[in-house]
Amino acid sequence: MIDDSTDTAAAKAQKAHPRARALRNYLIGGLLVWIPIMVTVWVFRFLTRILDNSLVLLPPSWRPEALVGHYVPGVGVALSLLLLLVTGVIARNLFGKRIVTSIEDLVRRIPVVGAVYGGAKSFSETVLTDKGKSFKQVVMVEFPRTGIFSIGFITAHDLEEVQFKTEQEVTCVFVPTTPNPTTGFIVLVPKTEVVLLDMTVDEAFKMLLTLGVVVPTWKNKPVGGRLASPQTGP
Repeated sequence: MIDDSTDTAAAKAQKAHPRARALRNYLIGGLLVWIPIMVTVWVFRFLTRILDNSLVLLPPSWRPEALVGHYVPGVGVALSLLLLLVTGVIARNLFGKRIVTSIEDLVRRIPVVGAVYGGAKSFSETVLTDKGKSFKQVVMVEFPRTGIFSIGFITAHDLEEVQFKTEQEVTCVFVPTTPNPTTGFIVLVPKTEVVLLDMTVDEAFKMLLTLGVVVPTWKNKPVGGRLASPQTGP
């Protein structure tokens, strides 16, 4: 004798399963829309708060709190952009460049402060200008052990002491962490073990920020090139 109650429960479960799957898909679809928006808003608000700190350069009587009676978001951002523009115009001028150089020489002579300022200055010039080749080439190195590959950026080639003591040509590579690529590891790798990649710096950073989910398309893929067989399981 067939148990009708069992059949009825099974039928209800089968009907509920597609509904639960549809509900899950709707929730995932909503997350895919709102997560990028929330992250963008959070980053924008974070940068806005940092730039708004430039208001401390204004006399208290000139600040929005004194003029309007309450905090006005965005005023500090406009002031920061104006300050950067004016500073850039002055620094590009021959007379202004001499003033900036004199101030920098004075700051570099201050113990501890000079070392920090010098390092920040060198890093800024390397990243924001075309004076150096640092962070211009994406590479792949075996890190943290042989057989495990990590994405990195070439930061320096002129490592005279390291090359002399290791008796081989060594390249300095910065291996960033994910999803925060501002931290990472400095590894000194023999040049022969550094694998150059075709992806751009922006594409590499996008891959790091998304935990490897967003992988750039290989534009220089050779025609008829053989790739490793896809893994069907762990």
